Amino acid sequence: MERTADTIAAIATAPGRGGVAIVRVSGPDAWRVAERVTGRRLSSADAGRFHRARFAAVDDGLLLVFKGPHSYTGEDAVELQGHGGSVAPRRVLEACLTAGARLARRGEFTERAFLNGRLDLSAAEAVIDLVDARTERAADDAFARLGGALTRPFERLYAEAIDLSSQLEHALDFSEEELPPEFDVRLRARVAELKAEVERLMATAREGRLLREGARVVLAGAPNAGKSSLMNALLGTDRAIVNAAAGTTRDAIEEGLVVGGWPICLIDTAGLRTTADPIEAEGVARAQTLIAQADLVLALDCEMAGALKVHAKCDLDVSPADVAPDVLRVSAKTGEGLPELKRALADRLAQLAANGDETCGADVTTRQRELLEKAAAAFARAHAQFTETDYVVAANEVRTAAEELGRLVGKTYSDDLLEALFSRFCVGK
Repeated sequence: MERTADTIAAIATAPGRGGVAIVRVSGPDAWRVAERVTGRRLSSADAGRFHRARFAAVDDGLLLVFKGPHSYTGEDAVELQGHGGSVAPRRVLEACLTAGARLARRGEFTERAFLNGRLDLSAAEAVIDLVDARTERAADDAFARLGGALTRPFERLYAEAIDLSSQLEHALDFSEEELPPEFDVRLRARVAELKAEVERLMATAREGRLLREGARVVLAGAPNAGKSSLMNALLGTDRAIVNAAAGTTRDAIEEGLVVGGWPICLIDTAGLRTTADPIEAEGVARAQTLIAQADLVLALDCEMAGALKVHAKCDLDVSPADVAPDVLRVSAKTGEGLPELKRALADRLAQLAANGDETCGADVTTRQRELLEKAAAAFARAHAQFTETDYVVAANEVRTAAEELGRLVGKTYSDDLLEALFSRFCVGK
């Protein structure tokens, strides 16, 4: 994989019509590329300043100069800020490539920021999550991680695991009689503490998944319970077909929306009943699968453990006295009860995501959770070895835990990991 020996360039702003477009250049020859494109000589005095410039007779605008390591990538860099649209920024980019830069890969600017120590892997993952955030809540979480909300606990755990590993390695040079009193008791307790801290961080993974991917909320119930009408009412559009005939919905219908700051994938399903129609039966089977996989179910006029119970036709001669107190009364037709349903939905999602630990203020990603699980398992195996007073195996397991924690912040990494992570970015980021 190419690293940082060459100079890269890309359009850093979204394509299409716009007032301003930015072409970003980074690498050892970034200033030289800018000089060739603008005809302007650059010096250290130009760093951190804007300069009016003409870009190779194809556009004009502002040139912003950065001196490494005080840039996003940690390298010498420039930004050429010109007119928006599709043609002008492409022509400026072509001028930069002609002047000696090459086209950047997806995420290569952020990859260089990581390789040059400007970001750790946790912060790099937060960058893409901030760009992809669909709600204020998701953006706040990503920004907290970008600011080090996870880096600090990860770094601390890694440092403590390394320290514990060194203590165990040192102990291997002595006989049991030479070790301090209760040496194994103290180290065993410390292993248990580190395992507990790892598990507390693991518990934040669910909220992070809900914020990044959206909660899967399934509408379930018998035919004609009002599922499709309720879906349309929540979306504010006629997304699902509504008909008085039972069994209209055969296959699942999915649509995204935001409720109380939570991104949601709302899923309408076939009515639950026994049927001889093979197509409808398949729809019912799929509905049951989706119900089992859901983060939350809105159960319309039926009982389901853990579901929010809803009566969606309260406008049809149904009084509050006829509906159980734990059932939300809603009219998909008039909109009555919809605000209350949305609040209840947001509250339930917050409860599902809650983990009781506010020490880090951010939520781990799937990759991070997998590494934390491996570290916790290694600490558990190390803890068990103290019963047998087997310091050799215990030391190996603690070293394994430290290695997994090191991967969280990029102390160790592979080219495949970097490729998988940074390929999720757009070109120019």
